[in-house]
Amino acid sequence: MEATVSFKKSMIECSLLDKERGKPFRPGDKKELTPEWDRDKCIRCGLCYVYCPDGAVYHTDDGFFEADGERCKGCSICHRECWLGAISMVKEE
Repeated sequence: MEATVSFKKSMIECSLLDKERGKPFRPGDKKELTPEWDRDKCIRCGLCYVYCPDGAVYHTDDGFFEADGERCKGCSICHRECWLGAISMVKEE
């Protein structure tokens, strides 16, 4: 039992489980923000792709990533997971 407790204490939480990291979103909410990539900063690591809870981030033909506007809900998780600050959340027009 003690080994299980110490393991849980040492686990690193994923930002998807951290309630303070993503913007709350309920079905029917209108998207306010959309991700925009700065290709000069992006190293094409794919973390945005991995962490997107909706599968909205896709790989482009030139090796970069973008978000599908129809699937993206604007939760900002991709922005928060990008270590290099290559993703900005901009107001939806």
